[in-house]
Amino acid sequence: MLVYRVPGEPSRLRATVWRRLKAAGAVYLANSVAVLPSSTEAERTLRKLRAEIEGMGGTGQLLRAEALAGQDEVVAAFNAARDAEYDEVLSRCEDFQAELDKESAAGKFTYAELEENEEDLAKLRRWMDKIRARDSLGAPRGEEAVEAVERCARALDAFAERVYAAETE
Repeated sequence: MLVYRVPGEPSRLRATVWRRLKAAGAVYLANSVAVLPSSTEAERTLRKLRAEIEGMGGTGQLLRAEALAGQDEVVAAFNAARDAEYDEVLSRCEDFQAELDKESAAGKFTYAELEENEEDLAKLRRWMDKIRARDSLGAPRGEEAVEAVERCARALDAFAERVYAAETE
């Protein structure tokens, strides 16, 4: 658990801390009180951030905490945060499939389109990897999002086959 204070101005300092905590997968129990599931990596992340906060002129206390009551609510908060990220991935997967469908309907079976879609799939996979790394508690929507990304990969493979076929025509 990290309890911290950063100077009120400039506001970018607060935003920097918030972004770092969000990227690590932390949830807030209260203003300036963020928690991560216990792990060596989480401790390292919070120690670095505490040092960064102090470098900004703020203060930070790093605590190891045990839930005596309310643990289910904390777990639910972590899972809700990850599920919200997984929902974004699911939405992007729908957009990815819609783009492939649009290009297929227009007959745009070109290497340029294939390359663009390969880049989009690579971004989706990197994003998924980051979310999965933060999802130490196994949020419910995780498997659905993994399957959706794999469906995107299969759809891209099918699109690639059509690009290759168009080349030989």
